[in-house]
Amino acid sequence: MRAARARGRSTASRRATIRRNTTETEVRLDLSLDGTGQGRIKTTIPFLDHMLALLAKHGFFDLTVQARGDTEIDDHHTVEDVGIVLGDALKQALGKKEGVRRFGWASVPLDETLAQVTVDLSGRPYLVYHVDLPQRRIKTFDLGLFEDFFQAFSTHAALNLHINVLYGRNPHHIMEAVFKALAKALDQATSLDGRVAGVLSTKGAL
Repeated sequence: MRAARARGRSTASRRATIRRNTTETEVRLDLSLDGTGQGRIKTTIPFLDHMLALLAKHGFFDLTVQARGDTEIDDHHTVEDVGIVLGDALKQALGKKEGVRRFGWASVPLDETLAQVTVDLSGRPYLVYHVDLPQRRIKTFDLGLFEDFFQAFSTHAALNLHINVLYGRNPHHIMEAVFKALAKALDQATSLDGRVAGVLSTKGAL
């Protein structure tokens, strides 16, 4: 059970629905921070669907994503716009960030791979991305697009995000470990802690 529920706090407002329609993409996303890990993902990009389902499952978020875009040209617009909308949804669901732990860190192995992700819900967007890929493509999908996804996500969620893959050989394992580590770090950072009065900052605001 998430810390928020264990302490009897209301979590009704810790959810968001975001729609983004442009000439390039249409994205609809529903996010509940205090869920059970239910993912209903359909972006027309199977590998992205797989990664977002991992994010929901291991972060205990309820996440619904429906997206379509000009993938006949490139997957880039859809991948980036899903990152934008996910970031917007996280920021909205967190509200004033009162009571949240703010920081989260996770180290996740997957066979030969080890990924570490650190999150600070600081209100200051910044991405550090150290991911060496032995090959860029899984089938036709360009794994390099995930850097654009994470940049869009960190910018729109207004969070500090450090992603470091210490080692790995299989590109699928590398990205899967990254998304699982992100899920665990976000679960920790967004959880409520009864010891936190207001927000966890000496400035009084995040």
